[in-house]
Amino acid sequence: MKFTVDEFRAWKNKKITLLGMSGVGKTYLSALLRESNWFHFSGDYRIGTRYLDEPIMDMIKQQAMQVPFLKDLLRRDWIYIRNNIKVHDLGPVLSYIGKLGNPELGGVELDDFIKRQALYREAEIATMYDVPDFIRKAREIYGYQHFVNDVGGSLCELDEPAVIDQLVKHTLILYIKVTNQEEENKLIKRAQSDPKPLYYRPDFLREQLAIYLQENNMQFAAEMNPDEFTRWVFPRLFHSRIPRYDAIAKPHGYTVTSQEVAQVRDEKDFLQLLETAIGRQSN
Repeated sequence: MKFTVDEFRAWKNKKITLLGMSGVGKTYLSALLRESNWFHFSGDYRIGTRYLDEPIMDMIKQQAMQVPFLKDLLRRDWIYIRNNIKVHDLGPVLSYIGKLGNPELGGVELDDFIKRQALYREAEIATMYDVPDFIRKAREIYGYQHFVNDVGGSLCELDEPAVIDQLVKHTLILYIKVTNQEEENKLIKRAQSDPKPLYYRPDFLREQLAIYLQENNMQFAAEMNPDEFTRWVFPRLFHSRIPRYDAIAKPHGYTVTSQEVAQVRDEKDFLQLLETAIGRQSN
């Protein structure tokens, strides 16, 4: 959706999709807006509770069944295991997606990792197709006036144009961009110390894996330390996504910086920021 500033001000039921890398402030804004009659739709939460819930539970149960005591309790239905994912803690999804590398160091073997990546992509696509229905539910069932779609950082990687078309049709796209080296370094450092589930396009993964193996004189992904590979690849993933975000935001939405988002303290600040972004593009 595109607006003039006046049209945006008159938009009674605002519906915003926040686009950008993990750590730029999407969930921060969403949590802030939730206090002012906005429905917060967390894409990653929906993925973990709806589309990856069964694979996550199967993985956990498979591990539990290797413990004789727990195996007996589970087979007798004396205990149950549940997925307790939270909007601010995506641990179950992160555990399922895992990190590519040596299984003895907590990594996931390449073939299994590729399968999990494919499921993650399918789950994110399905979640984005749920957005229009949740816009309706937010208003008709829960009584929220406005809607914010907090999407995963990998939306630009899906190569599914119909998903973008769907979001453009139903929401205003706001891209939060990192524009200076200091902010970029902080985001990369945060992502490396507090990782989120990562999706890699197959071509990107193959290319970067080949480079990493050659640089480290390895033949197989199973030789890699999973944490070291993740730390190495994330800056490359970050830079590969920037033109993809721009390709969505320039024709379809508006762009603000992570520095501008950091100054937002309430709904009034957020709406003013959006008006500023709309005005910049109009000029």
